[in-house]
Amino acid sequence: MVKPVAFLLLLFSLNIAYAQKKQFKIHTVAFYNTENLFDTINDTGYGDDEFLPKGEQAWTGEKYKTKLKNIAKVLSDIGTDESAEAPTIIGLAELENRRVLEDLIKQPDLLDKGYGIIHFDSRDSRGTDVGFLYRKASFRPVSYRNIPLILKDSLPEDATPIKKGKKKPSPKLFTRDQLLVSGLLDGEEIHFIVNHWPSRYGGEKKSSPYREAAAALNRKIIDSLSRINPNAKIITMGDFNDGPYNNSISKVLKAKRFKDELKPGELFNPMDALSREGKGTVAYNDAWDLFDQIIITPSLISKEYSTFRYWKADVFNKDYLRQPTGKYRGYPLRNANGEAGYSDHFPVYVYLIREVTK
Repeated sequence: MVKPVAFLLLLFSLNIAYAQKKQFKIHTVAFYNTENLFDTINDTGYGDDEFLPKGEQAWTGEKYKTKLKNIAKVLSDIGTDESAEAPTIIGLAELENRRVLEDLIKQPDLLDKGYGIIHFDSRDSRGTDVGFLYRKASFRPVSYRNIPLILKDSLPEDATPIKKGKKKPSPKLFTRDQLLVSGLLDGEEIHFIVNHWPSRYGGEKKSSPYREAAAALNRKIIDSLSRINPNAKIITMGDFNDGPYNNSISKVLKAKRFKDELKPGELFNPMDALSREGKGTVAYNDAWDLFDQIIITPSLISKEYSTFRYWKADVFNKDYLRQPTGKYRGYPLRNANGEAGYSDHFPVYVYLIREVTK
């Protein structure tokens, strides 16, 4: 009886040794709402007056430089617990213009990363945009476009706050565009959608139809890509201003918690489990919510790693990103009391991995 047992132990040891020899390429995909990344230049026609040297925030060149330095540090650190590299793909929200992105990637913490920029000016009334950074050594954009969200055509008349009267049609109400970027990640086609859905201004219930309209547009983009290629790898990310449990995410977008129980047409939302663990990206009245999410198609889920697959996700909430003292201790360390901080959101990220063949 000794020999069979010894043989089994040897076989078990060989299997472990084989598994230990496996190596994986890791890419981090991150999203960060930068909370008012504004420069000090007046852009006529947009609501940036608050962020001018003589504006309410007294937004000076020094404050702008501090803000850029802070955001750059965060971006360079995301994902480095498991990867030696800064994120390959970064979605960003609350950007004033392309100029702030150009200034951002010139910061010392990012300068050697070789980031490229994809950005469009949106027709959002306040002028804030979404943007996309990518490391040119690993990702090659093939196509990109901004897709506007026009709320008038998506909502009942009584849900539009700028309505002037029951008998008069409401003017079109634009919010942030959804940015679609398709490209090759180390030669493999992947699509990314960057979002910043309408806020909860006026209350969660009253404003919910706006986010459901944004979810419907996002779903339409995903379905269009999937019709071209049923196995398309798609990652949609952003500040959705709703949690994983809200209708916009769970019902309209069809993003679900359990990756092994997805039905046709459903997406996997790794942030759902994090939310249930009590993790959040925004805090209000001592309650946390996870508005910032990264959601993926089932084509990125498999135990076979010859192509890029989802590995795991998390909220990036290091101590230096938290208020250290006072009433809001533990909250995101945002701009406050006339000083430039980081953001009122924590970033989120996922890892994509692919086995390295020898």
